[in-house]
Amino acid sequence: MVSRRQFLLSAGTLAFIGLSKSAFGKVTLANLADSVYAYGGLIPDTKKLLDLPAGFSYKVISQLGDTMDDGLNVPDKADGMGCIALDEDTVALVRNHELSPKNIKHAATSIQLHKTPLAYDEFEDGVALPGGTSHVIYNIKEHKKEQEYLSLCGTIRNCSGGITPWGSWLTCEETVASQADGLGKSHGYIFEVPATAKGLVKPEPLVAMGRFNHEAAAIDPRTGIVYLTEDRGDSLFYRFIPNEYGKLNKGGQLQAMVIKKHAQFDTRNWSETAMLKHTQMEVEWIDLDDPQSPKDDLRIRGHKQGAALFARGEGIHWGNNELYFCCTNGGKKQLGQVMKYQPSEFEGADNESSSPGKIELFVESEDESLFNFGDNLTVAPNGHLIVCEDQYTDVVDNHLRGVTPSGEVYTFARLAEQTELAGACFSPDGTTLFVNVYSPAKTLAITGPWTRFKA
Repeated sequence: MVSRRQFLLSAGTLAFIGLSKSAFGKVTLANLADSVYAYGGLIPDTKKLLDLPAGFSYKVISQLGDTMDDGLNVPDKADGMGCIALDEDTVALVRNHELSPKNIKHAATSIQLHKTPLAYDEFEDGVALPGGTSHVIYNIKEHKKEQEYLSLCGTIRNCSGGITPWGSWLTCEETVASQADGLGKSHGYIFEVPATAKGLVKPEPLVAMGRFNHEAAAIDPRTGIVYLTEDRGDSLFYRFIPNEYGKLNKGGQLQAMVIKKHAQFDTRNWSETAMLKHTQMEVEWIDLDDPQSPKDDLRIRGHKQGAALFARGEGIHWGNNELYFCCTNGGKKQLGQVMKYQPSEFEGADNESSSPGKIELFVESEDESLFNFGDNLTVAPNGHLIVCEDQYTDVVDNHLRGVTPSGEVYTFARLAEQTELAGACFSPDGTTLFVNVYSPAKTLAITGPWTRFKA
């Protein structure tokens, strides 16, 4: 029998598998680029929610307004999400709710969230601000939800985040709202929510990790270094070197990426193609002071120091000694990019200069029908990326796109509703893809033949 420790270790390993190798063996990619549908064509969903290839199916396991086990209702705007093993059979889905103060009617608010000491911030009447996280405890063997409850409240616009190797979810506020906006506290922070939380946790802003338009986070399990994206048109790419592994509340150093020998490099390729696809560029890192940035000028100060610019950094996922992150409107046609970063063997160490990290442009879309505004992303059991699209047009046509290890893009699923898909993440055993329908909020569990592709 597999022990709980062995299972959690193997689950952590699967969660951080890279694109160079599949969880189930080596990927065969012969002629895959010739097919837009690597798993076969999509079959229209009779329920008009999500079109999938033959053999795949979904189950709605949670939706807006459902009564949770704590008596509260499932909030709206389900965004980033992480899947963390609790034991051999069950996982915790920690789900963000990207709610602003004006979205109070879409929150889980009730008398139970009035003047609660477990709210990070509240309105003048004592009701918690509507952003936060909820937990869905799901049995992956029996394919059913076991529990559901609110786990963080009183925050704003919890957009995406990332799981940690020690079993928690980092939820990120995509805002820099403060007391000047009529709030009780400053916002724009990261909060840590344990997978084992049984209800609301006491919010602790991780102030050393910076106050800015946070989007997502990924952690190198070897070093504990946290890599951070920022959702701005002139964003930077950050890393946080903690003083103590796994203890992010103990402080550390926030830094920004500089392309070596190319100070203030522009990776966005908006006006000219400065960054070529599949060409590695060496990087270095600069320290950033005053990370709480009361003037919201962290990215501006960092760029003046030489940091590179990125086009709206969004979803990020750690791979096999490498990570991938989306730049939503990067590229000449502003349809989106995916960056690949390989840290130095000595990342964060004094001798890092002897082996610098390397970044490359992995994907740049030139066709909106193939890839349009990539946002959250994860890794499939076959080693491919699965990317959630988030288009910004009056009428949207959002998909889940696959990306092969060679950077070829294909379609995996199509959303029929006029909203986005978000928070894609796999169960540790690789059998189930969980994904959110943003609004009206739904959480889906997708199962099927993940190791089958059309070659």
